[in-house]
Amino acid sequence: MKKIIGTTLLLLSMTVFGQAKEDSIQFSKISTEILNNGKGYTELKELTKNIGHRLSGSQSYEKAVEWAAQKLRDAGADKVWLQEVMIPVWERGKESLQIKTPDGKWKSLKMLSLGNSEGTGGKDVSGEIIMVISMEEYDKLPAERVKDKIVFFNYPFSQSFVETFKGYGDAAKYRVNAASLTSKKGGRFAIIRSLSSAFDDIPHTGGMRYDKDYAKIPAVAIGNTTADELENLLKSQKITAKLNSNCGMKAEKLSHSVIGEITGKKDQSVIVVGGHLDSWDVGEGAHDDGTGIVQSIEVLRTFKKLGIKNNHTIRAVCFANEENGVKGGVQYGKTAKDNNEKHLFAIESDAGGFAPRGISLEMDDTKRNQIKSWAPLFFPYGVYNFEGTYSGTDIYPLHDMGVPTAELVPDSQRYFDIHHTEEDTFEKVNRRELLLGATAMTQLIYMIDKNW
Repeated sequence: MKKIIGTTLLLLSMTVFGQAKEDSIQFSKISTEILNNGKGYTELKELTKNIGHRLSGSQSYEKAVEWAAQKLRDAGADKVWLQEVMIPVWERGKESLQIKTPDGKWKSLKMLSLGNSEGTGGKDVSGEIIMVISMEEYDKLPAERVKDKIVFFNYPFSQSFVETFKGYGDAAKYRVNAASLTSKKGGRFAIIRSLSSAFDDIPHTGGMRYDKDYAKIPAVAIGNTTADELENLLKSQKITAKLNSNCGMKAEKLSHSVIGEITGKKDQSVIVVGGHLDSWDVGEGAHDDGTGIVQSIEVLRTFKKLGIKNNHTIRAVCFANEENGVKGGVQYGKTAKDNNEKHLFAIESDAGGFAPRGISLEMDDTKRNQIKSWAPLFFPYGVYNFEGTYSGTDIYPLHDMGVPTAELVPDSQRYFDIHHTEEDTFEKVNRRELLLGATAMTQLIYMIDKNW
């Protein structure tokens, strides 16, 4: 009996070792193919330089839809289609923010209206600025102190968090809520210090929301240098600000997400890899989220180029309207549910194209532990962190349906220097870092497809 048990354990260990060796060899083939022949970097250059930023509803976004469909065909997708989605349309228009200096002259400040903000209808709106450094301080202000004023929420991006996404999450509530908080007490418009980890004067835009119970007033962001200067002025004198902007929401519009897939050889269960095709209307939308788009397309291309016979359908989704509505992700989830599609797994890349450091897993412990058991295969590629428990915004509807979801975790130290700014350009992306991210995603999809 002991000999039988011993022989069984030996055969089992040999089988496990053999499988691990086979997977390690396939990981190496994937890495070698992408780092040497990957198309993602050149495709990102096309997307950013030939099309540029891609705000939902804009002509440039529609050009990006055509571009993405063609790139999925070029990658070897068996099927490519456009998924209809109604999207909100917001336009920035001309805008300016000025303050009156002690000598009575008006000085222009570098600024950006927040995404989805209402404007001033092309008219000047002015008032005295009052500054608060936190919501707790603002909550203590009586309404009569705020009425007809401009509220400057001077809350800095915390440098204390090593994981910069925690700093972003900590400060984001000011961007999201500043306008309605100001409106609630009768203020005229809100100014926020940008959600920026950099010490520069680049303003950051980004989505905000209105509370339906209060009037919609404008909200704008200024860069850190301007915020510091304004803070110093307000310590010694009263400052008047004047805003003129033409931004605002327009009627909804029919648009599309772009989807391509490689049909499964075993069954039609779906594994999703994706990013969002839209961007804000400043910069070129390179890291946010052109990198996620080209990485997702690279997954399909690599499976085809290496002749990997996928068991399940692998689907790349270029989601519409993540930045100011998430309508593409919501529509994708609804369609999947209506069509009774079985989804095994979904991963999104929407944290920049920097070097990959991990994969965040939002799923039950059984699935999580299985993926974590594969960690040694990823270590040689610099991917080691599997402790995160969140996943991408566009795939949350799938998560809510019970699908295991994940997100690629790149090194984030530089991401919030350029996030939602004119600085998010192709030149800020490193080829090897971008392609290593595509490598990690492809390796993970290979393991999911093989083992689930």
